[in-house]
Amino acid sequence: MNMEIRALAQVATWPDADRRTKIVLASQFMTAGLDQEGFGFFSALSDQAQDDALLLAIAGAFQSRLEGQAEAAIAKLDAATSLDLGLPHYYRGISLAGLAECAGRAETVVADLEFVLMVKDQFPPGFMRPVHAALSRAYVQLGRADAAAQARSRAGHLITDYWANPRDGFRFAPRRLVERAPGVFVAQGYDFADVSFVVTDQGVVAIDAASTPEHAAAALRELRTITELPVTHVILTHAHWDHVGGLEALTADGATVIAQANFPHELAHQNSGPPPIGYYLPGGHSHRVAHVKPDQLVDERQQLTIGGVDFSLIPIPGGETDDGLVIHVPSLDVVFTGDMSMPYLGSPTLAEGSAQGLFEAMQIVIDLRPRLLIHGHPSLTENFTIEAFPGLLAALRDLEQVITAEIANGLTLVEILRLNHLPDVLKHQPAAVMPYLVTRDSLIQRVYRQRTGYWHHRGEGIERFSSDELAAALDLLGGKSATAFSATALELDRRGQQALALHVVDLGLLAHPDAPELVSRRKSLLDSLVAQNQVLNPFKFMHYAALANLELAPAD
Repeated sequence: MNMEIRALAQVATWPDADRRTKIVLASQFMTAGLDQEGFGFFSALSDQAQDDALLLAIAGAFQSRLEGQAEAAIAKLDAATSLDLGLPHYYRGISLAGLAECAGRAETVVADLEFVLMVKDQFPPGFMRPVHAALSRAYVQLGRADAAAQARSRAGHLITDYWANPRDGFRFAPRRLVERAPGVFVAQGYDFADVSFVVTDQGVVAIDAASTPEHAAAALRELRTITELPVTHVILTHAHWDHVGGLEALTADGATVIAQANFPHELAHQNSGPPPIGYYLPGGHSHRVAHVKPDQLVDERQQLTIGGVDFSLIPIPGGETDDGLVIHVPSLDVVFTGDMSMPYLGSPTLAEGSAQGLFEAMQIVIDLRPRLLIHGHPSLTENFTIEAFPGLLAALRDLEQVITAEIANGLTLVEILRLNHLPDVLKHQPAAVMPYLVTRDSLIQRVYRQRTGYWHHRGEGIERFSSDELAAALDLLGGKSATAFSATALELDRRGQQALALHVVDLGLLAHPDAPELVSRRKSLLDSLVAQNQVLNPFKFMHYAALANLELAPAD
């Protein structure tokens, strides 16, 4: 069982645990193939809270996936739907559709899931893909071929808004222009990063500029359905490519470009670094060099008034990069934070980011007392809310102290990760739980890399071996048989250790290229890892999606 599941399972037993934690935990159990374990956990939790329809429905959903348990599972699901509307109907419809011939209750599946579609705005993002898949099976049972075909065209097994392919790259959400405050519009799904617009009396202030001119232009065209005012200023929150690459599309009206004083240094650092991972850049480009020269650099807090709207520009010392610029619009109680809260504390492929800088930046934002935070990506805006910041800051400070103490005690990176540390402060700060879990492992890795050398006192790192060498050694151990690699991966998969299983398969393919059983096993493992990382780790999702050559259409 992986660490995320262990941590979520612990949090789900806390008195103040929220519904989302339980839903995410259920998803993690299912995508890891741990149906028996999921059933045991949620059955016990449901027994302790017998009036909780969600827990009963999830327990029934897991039971429906176990051999010979359909009748008892359906009884639980029916009981749950009698207690509450909404999620219990979702779980009953999905579960019945997963049984042979919909357990003779295709009408119930249709009734449940067509109801879910009618109130889909009340459900977590992305949940509709499996709804359409389940409906397609029920429509077949009812002889509704046209409806089944239409549902299949919109179906999928993932429960995320993400979409990705080699041409467009990775997107966090369907294309949409969202008004988050009066005159404040956020273009989501046009690029890996969001582009925000503040409409003033005299013109538009754009915040960030996407990764390509085409993407930025598409976002601007959407804004043009609301206003034809020119873009007078573009404020860049930091120098990462996905926030600056489309700048030329936003400066056609002669806009003034503003960035933090450390922007040139960060841009040069990014341009000299290794290629990014997965679908980060669209169009199959593995690397690009950005050429951006701001008109104005900000080295201390300053005020700017544009079209009657005051903007406070606040340089921050860290978080993701050392060139972060926070934009506060006091009249709207809105703060644009860029990627200061990006869980990876910088690009995972670059040496950057600072835990202490993040803590100071978070305190600066907390002290502004805004109503709303708008980050550079939809999932950050959704999860890293101002309500979550105080508890999250306390939890991350606690974690950083644990990391530094265990480094001094001589623990390896893997040993510190395996501590699965959950600060006590989170027990009474449910809004901070998911942001903490999303950030935890990356913060551990970043702090560890910044505070240690390349040798560990127990010998780790003193010698390095290539994947070819490791594959050859394991092949000797397995009797030079592809089947040995496949069997080991299958057992690891059964235990819910899909990432380790994939590593074994990849080594096996180095020793036995194109072995059919390994190729097939690899595809299955990648599908599982894509699903497992759809909620907690979008960068891992991107990585595995690219390895799987995934083509995922936008969710509706």
